[in-house]
Amino acid sequence: MLATSFLAFVGVSLVVIITPGPDTALTIRNTLLGGRAGGVSTAFGVAVGQTIWALATSIGLVALLVASEPLFRTIQYAGAAYLIILGIQSLRDAFRASAGQEAAIELRPARRLSSMAAFRQGLISDLGNPKMAVFFASLLPQFAAGGDFATLFLLGLIFAAMTFAWLAAYALVVAKAGDVLRRSQVRRVIEAVTGGLLLALGLRIAAEQR
Repeated sequence: MLATSFLAFVGVSLVVIITPGPDTALTIRNTLLGGRAGGVSTAFGVAVGQTIWALATSIGLVALLVASEPLFRTIQYAGAAYLIILGIQSLRDAFRASAGQEAAIELRPARRLSSMAAFRQGLISDLGNPKMAVFFASLLPQFAAGGDFATLFLLGLIFAAMTFAWLAAYALVVAKAGDVLRRSQVRRVIEAVTGGLLLALGLRIAAEQR
């Protein structure tokens, strides 16, 4: 692969990665619930999901998925439903406390999300987004001379590594401000915003046409 082609791939990947979407919203949410470990674990789950998509693209499985309307729609609706559920959970947690409960909430630690649960959510969120399959199937071959397995998979790994680095940095920034962000009122506002985003993104994915 030529250096100019690789630089073009990195440039396109950066634009896609830094554009906020379900992975970013989920990473912020899980950092608030599970601290730095929760956020980084979510980022790792997303990266593993992308690695699986890259592998599937490299061996031709993604082409079969994209060609199969029923299978594509099944994954699309399952992934959308998962994001909607996470969004509803966040909205529920944000609004269920009444004003009279604020003092009690301030005195007890926020509900903690385990690293394993955060990893699982990141993985399922990414694997449940069939647009990642379409993206990988359309992007990687453009920069892989001859479309051989090794080059396709390497590009996918690079994309996944870049995604992990970006989302992990997000998690570290949010965790750094954790003492402020996890104050009851602030946390509830952020949970409401991220919950609304996850809900909206889930509905958008469900309604998207290929």
